[in-house]
Amino acid sequence: METMAATEFKAKCLSLMDTVDNDGIVITKRGKPVAKLVPYDPGFAQFIGCMKGQIKILDDDLSTGVVWDATRQP
Repeated sequence: METMAATEFKAKCLSLMDTVDNDGIVITKRGKPVAKLVPYDPGFAQFIGCMKGQIKILDDDLSTGVVWDATRQP
């Protein structure tokens, strides 16, 4: 993993975004790590909303059948 001072990162940030690998680049300030540049990975974001319109909730009552009393002491 590459390490780079913040001042150098500031000067090269646009080109670094085009060439960053999966290990990323640790950006330091006064020798201490403060950030990490990694490539964007959409991960599971593509699945959010993919079932829209496929499922119907027939009843608003989604009870488990268990009566819950918030004031009851265990």
